[in-house]
Amino acid sequence: MTSLAQEIGSFLTENGLSHSVQNDAGRGIIVVEKPHTVVFPIEVDAVTSEEARARSEEEWKRIKGYTDVHGYPVIITEDRWRSDTGALRKRLLAHMRKHVQVYARNCEVRRIEKKEAAAFLAEHHSYGNASCRYHYGMFLKRHTGHNADAGVGWPEPGTLVAVAQFSNARKWIKGEKEIRSYEWTRYASLSGVRISGGMGRMLKTFIEDVKPDDIMSYADLEWSWGEAYSQLGFTLEGQKDPVTFVVDGQWRRSPVKPGMTAETGNKEAVIAGSTGNLFFRNFGSNKYRLKLTDYK
Repeated sequence: MTSLAQEIGSFLTENGLSHSVQNDAGRGIIVVEKPHTVVFPIEVDAVTSEEARARSEEEWKRIKGYTDVHGYPVIITEDRWRSDTGALRKRLLAHMRKHVQVYARNCEVRRIEKKEAAAFLAEHHSYGNASCRYHYGMFLKRHTGHNADAGVGWPEPGTLVAVAQFSNARKWIKGEKEIRSYEWTRYASLSGVRISGGMGRMLKTFIEDVKPDDIMSYADLEWSWGEAYSQLGFTLEGQKDPVTFVVDGQWRRSPVKPGMTAETGNKEAVIAGSTGNLFFRNFGSNKYRLKLTDYK
């Protein structure tokens, strides 16, 4: 059985989650009893980009086969697990309903500075900050209902609990209309906190402020199929091709560039004396679009 599956399993045990580690086509999967959840650990062990491509296709068949019957599983790649500073582990526990519940109706959304957004995303988003035009923060105003007597571990009123980022407009002409399209590039909540209605509240605020004609976004298939976008009125438009990464000795990803090899890898890692670079190919992304102006 894979060591990665065993490590994740040990973490779940430490947090009181009963589970079993099972063999699936020579790879470990973790089945959590309550709430019923399946975790797919993905080892990063390819030494060439070609091997990474083959491994990715093999793993995607396993994942897709499960998804078609049971819904989307939790996917944890080895580089994310080993480089995690805590956010990934909290996100995993949140999937198991071990999280603080905050309601968007008890929060306020407002524009924030780029530096504040960048600092939050660096800590709480898997891909960190993005170069964007619009930065929004959601701040807790109060606790109500069963959360009214929030105690230790709950965010205090005034806490920044989520950040969303949107790009500048991309413009094109459709008939006699100028269409302004924006990309929703980031959304993340405070690690260990789940915000009911958070994405919808952020989206509504952006639409009211900027009045876009069109908003598009990508759902990374390492994390989800993108059902949250469908629930917000977005339409699945297509898929973005998988990306191959070189993973250095510190478990950091860098997109593969022409001529890059496992020996050259991440220049920063080579300078630091790191060795043992590997390759990983993700599963691509689903592309979603929300049309707010009628055009063809």
